[in-house]
Amino acid sequence: MQSRRFIDRAIKQLFFLAATLSVLVLLGIFGMLLMNGIKAFEHIRPSEFFFSSNWNPSAYGKPSYGIVAMLVSTFLVTFGAMCIAVPLGIGAAAYLAQVAQEKTRLVLKPIIELLAAIPSVVVGFIGIVMVGPFIAKVFGLSNGLTALNGSILLAVMSLPTIITVAEDAIRSVPNSFKEGSYALGANQWTTLTKVILPASYSGIIAAIILGMGRAIGETMTVLMATGNALAMPHGFFDPVRTMTATIAIELGEVPYGTTHYYSLFAVGALLFLISLGINLIAENIAVKYRYKA
Repeated sequence: MQSRRFIDRAIKQLFFLAATLSVLVLLGIFGMLLMNGIKAFEHIRPSEFFFSSNWNPSAYGKPSYGIVAMLVSTFLVTFGAMCIAVPLGIGAAAYLAQVAQEKTRLVLKPIIELLAAIPSVVVGFIGIVMVGPFIAKVFGLSNGLTALNGSILLAVMSLPTIITVAEDAIRSVPNSFKEGSYALGANQWTTLTKVILPASYSGIIAAIILGMGRAIGETMTVLMATGNALAMPHGFFDPVRTMTATIAIELGEVPYGTTHYYSLFAVGALLFLISLGINLIAENIAVKYRYKA
């Protein structure tokens, strides 16, 4: 009995150590980004950084460090990805949870989850050689490496997250809800759209927000498939460069300790805060959803 108690305490301490280490790593990353990012504002006016769309740190004359174009590009690509992924993801989740036979679900679910295992560089490569040329041909563009290309690819990458979390939310709705609806004479479609989906609303919203977090933090795919243009985008058919792509492209070549170097950390800190905010919102909604279940 004593040995069992010792093992239980050891496992508890091990889990506590793992959780503490995770928090320390998170705080360390944010602290590193913040401490280096603040140094950028010794030479950059905050008003220029946050409200200008001109990003040209390597200019021979006066360098400029405005991130508005990058910020708009990031949200444009993410918004496009969510417009594609949300209806597809919720539809697939509803089918798997309420319509598909158990054998069908057991086959389809692992295949969908395998999408998350595809390396982002492979998805970006598909965007360059297949999706981009298809978009250029369909819409008569000279180049298919646009925000639309990035949105389609990010939608595919977000689908496993959205489908998995949304399906769990839909399946957790008590059977009594469905049985009560059928008892009142409702058919399967009415029960799904009027009873099951509204009852799992909080979990579905959490799935959407987690998928958004997945899309907004993606780097390699958008770097390869969106054209990397620093100009302010005017629509989905324009090439764009997101915040993650800018950091990935420029950080490896920028001289250490320069204003340009520290400005990339400031971009990273802002991106970290955006991703953190999205995940906190998703967690709050998920907690509310778990309480209701």
